[in-house]
Amino acid sequence: MNTDWKRNIAFFLTSQTVSLFGSSLVQYAILWYITLNTQSGVMMTLAIICGFVPMFLLSPFAGVWADRYSRKWLIVLSDSIIAASTLVLAILFLLGYDQMWLLFVVSAVRALGGGVQTPAVAAMLPQLVPEDKLTRISGINGSIQAMVMLLSPMLSGALLTMASIEVIFFIDVITAAVAVLTLFFFVQVPLHAKAAAEQTLSYLNDLRQGFSYIRQHEYIRSFFIFCAFFFVLAAPVSFLTPLQVTRTFGGDIWRLTAIEITFSIGMMLGGLLMAAWPGFRNRVHTMTLSALAVGLCTFALGVIPVFWIYLGVMGLVGLALPFFNTPSTVLLQEKVEPDYLGRVFGVLGMISSSMMPLGMLVFGPLADLIQIEWLLIITGILLFIQGFFLLGNKVLIEAGKPAAVAEPEAGHAGGNE
Repeated sequence: MNTDWKRNIAFFLTSQTVSLFGSSLVQYAILWYITLNTQSGVMMTLAIICGFVPMFLLSPFAGVWADRYSRKWLIVLSDSIIAASTLVLAILFLLGYDQMWLLFVVSAVRALGGGVQTPAVAAMLPQLVPEDKLTRISGINGSIQAMVMLLSPMLSGALLTMASIEVIFFIDVITAAVAVLTLFFFVQVPLHAKAAAEQTLSYLNDLRQGFSYIRQHEYIRSFFIFCAFFFVLAAPVSFLTPLQVTRTFGGDIWRLTAIEITFSIGMMLGGLLMAAWPGFRNRVHTMTLSALAVGLCTFALGVIPVFWIYLGVMGLVGLALPFFNTPSTVLLQEKVEPDYLGRVFGVLGMISSSMMPLGMLVFGPLADLIQIEWLLIITGILLFIQGFFLLGNKVLIEAGKPAAVAEPEAGHAGGNE
């Protein structure tokens, strides 16, 4: 591992933070624009499908690209595509073409860029960070991202009350340009072994090898199956809470801003805790604690009648999530062979981008027929029960054990690149 890894990771996290900030502004602007103008569960479902289905279709192929080509260039390319689509949207809105379907189309294009970027970022991180520092850096990164998610809804809400939505679109274009330039000029990432070598397999054979690798490793299969059910059940708490707040407590922008701020504060604190305390020795035990907490909090969001208490529980959901996301990501980064990291994270991206929209195909229309509170109560109970399946899976428990200190894993983190 290069001794300059701290400088490298600092610039890399800076570029990702700037990029995330602009993307978050647009994400909240689009979500709130649709929520406040339609108050329709079906319209929100359509927006979510447009934002996830393209990622689902592209993720497994993007995973192959992340293993075959320069991950740095893939991130630069995807950020540039996202910025270009947002710029086109801003110009169209300025010219008076402000139809709702344009938001859906641009959400789909942005999802394509995210589908390329996500596995590339996850696979590139072990190239930049020594393995024994992965959990700490991931926790710090989670806190930085949560801080951005804390600031962006406040700024987005303030801008929406003072200026038009086009202003937010243009801010995203500027932040994307800064992120791309920072990554391009200041982050040094040597080609990983597979990308540097001559490609002897066809593209489709590479894709098949990735799926074969997952089938041959039971801990990956078990984790992916758990995630599939988890994401379906988490759809209401992830996407329907803004609509619930609008219907139950009032459609003020400050309320929508408040739930996002509280959630982000929780995420930020959770990331800081993960940076200071990496969790239980067995990563799966930490993931289980998080899953149980998310289930309990989802149930609570369905029964709490007071908005200020509701905010507190939303903060607890944010606090719990890093205790699942960080150890599960690091587990894969440590256990999966470097040449397969892109494809494994590509399939994970496919699962995460498909299961929530599939859940919303059910829960979105149901939200127009029954109270969202009932959906949160039922899915909260099911999420809590599912948490115990992690403890009962012997293969995952074994995979969650810490790697032997004597194993020369530092090369895995990028020394052989």
